[in-house]
Amino acid sequence: MTASSKEDVPAAELRAKFEQILPHLDERCRRLYLASEAAVLGHGGIALVAAASGISTATIARGIIELETHPAPTRRIRASGAGRKPLTVTDPGLLPALESLIEPHTRGDPVSPLRWTTLSLRSLAHALSAQKHPIGATTVGHLLHGLGYSLQGTAKTTEGTRHPDRDAQFAHLNATAAAFLDDDQPVISIDTKAKEWLGNRDRPGRTWQPGKNPIKVDSHTLVTSDQPVAIPYGIYDLATNSGWVNVGTDHDTAEFAVESVRRWWRRRGCLDHPHATRLLITADAGGSNNPRYWTWKKQLHDFARESGLEITVCHFPPGTSKWNKIEHRMFCHITANWRGRPLTSYQVVIETIAATTTEAGLRVSAELDTGNYPLGTAVTPAEFHALPITPDAFHGDWNYTLAPTPPRLSEEAETNQPIDPDVTWMLTDPALTGMPRSDFARLVQISEPYWDALAEAAFQRRFHRPRRYLHPQTSSLDHFHRLLTALLRRRKAATSTLLARLLGVTRTNLSNQFQDGHRILDLHKISVTPIPGSPARTLEQLQDRITSADDCPADQL
Repeated sequence: MTASSKEDVPAAELRAKFEQILPHLDERCRRLYLASEAAVLGHGGIALVAAASGISTATIARGIIELETHPAPTRRIRASGAGRKPLTVTDPGLLPALESLIEPHTRGDPVSPLRWTTLSLRSLAHALSAQKHPIGATTVGHLLHGLGYSLQGTAKTTEGTRHPDRDAQFAHLNATAAAFLDDDQPVISIDTKAKEWLGNRDRPGRTWQPGKNPIKVDSHTLVTSDQPVAIPYGIYDLATNSGWVNVGTDHDTAEFAVESVRRWWRRRGCLDHPHATRLLITADAGGSNNPRYWTWKKQLHDFARESGLEITVCHFPPGTSKWNKIEHRMFCHITANWRGRPLTSYQVVIETIAATTTEAGLRVSAELDTGNYPLGTAVTPAEFHALPITPDAFHGDWNYTLAPTPPRLSEEAETNQPIDPDVTWMLTDPALTGMPRSDFARLVQISEPYWDALAEAAFQRRFHRPRRYLHPQTSSLDHFHRLLTALLRRRKAATSTLLARLLGVTRTNLSNQFQDGHRILDLHKISVTPIPGSPARTLEQLQDRITSADDCPADQL
């Protein structure tokens, strides 16, 4: 056997070994491995290994030098600064071109650390390539991240106007809840979850399904008049970490809200708190449990008398409904539980809610409420003022207590009673109206035909529907007093509260009724000069304003 044939034998063996190992090594490991093989072969080993592997002799020689210097283990494949230069270096005009493309489509503060663009990465890559800046979509994404852009959705963080007493109300609410819990009295958080239209409708979210077998839903989800709806009203018990959901099928009214609390107390509350004498309800300031709704307070008092509980209510400040405990203790888990699952029936809604659990031990019960809760239920001023409500010393409009006692006799004036002629004579005094009584009477007379036209216009705006049901004990002012109150309000003679008390109506009723009076004044182009100073808030201030008036400017008809 010749010398050349002897050299071919190790070369063939090396070639076979390299073909098995080298494909699994990165650039650095491949270089060091071949260098170690060449060093073992001794003189001529570099050339032999290079011929068997197809790697240049310079690379193998550099690997031998690296092995002789005993380098520390590292995850880097190439030395620092090695490899292809970034596109931003080889193409200096790339970043300015990218900025110019996204500038018209950028949202947000230019100096903010987070910005976003409405263009896709592929669209940006095509546009840059057309401008002779060849680049891929992945590299565009890296450049955008380097410029401070990120892929993100919207964030519900804007709360609107911040009430000056917001933080103080939170502190008051927290202290009240802590006092109730320390006294072993129940504290519940209530709210209405978003309405859910039933049917085979698409829902956000995804669920685990067999491969290529998604849940089939309707392609169009238009809401019809006969579409069934589920209205989940939730009650979360802070002490027991348990929830109750009353699923309504009619309307989200104050009566429905209190009925939900009543059902919770009968099914769960009285069992979990057998020695309770008081109940604290925390709720937001909107929806069916709005603190301005008389019906809400009237229904709560009815429940207080039935249960024998003294009910205290603390409302969250405006614009802070998401701070309610029920939102992030119960509702969020219910939403996650039925994500991607069409709610085809009330039974599905009930079972899905009842199956909601958490690692913290939350358990939720649900019940279907098929009762009717009509809209427009009215509470008369006499009924409201008879309620045994005790406003709190701090923000009595947000914090109040209802005693389980019968309604007290109201001291307010009965509605639908004739207005005292002395009150009318006082309110038409020229010092208040700015015109003689004869001129005001003539204004009422010439404006009489216009009231029918305004009533007809309102009828057309209601699409020929009759007026909403008006409680028989709710007063309706005549044309004379509507025009009079509108004139007095423009003159800033008295507050709406004082005028409503003098005329025997509610402030809301008064505000709704003198709107037509404002239209009559505008129609006749009557220039009204406001009285200097603040409007009178009491009867004494109003009488002082009349007696102290020396000269009152008369408006010209």
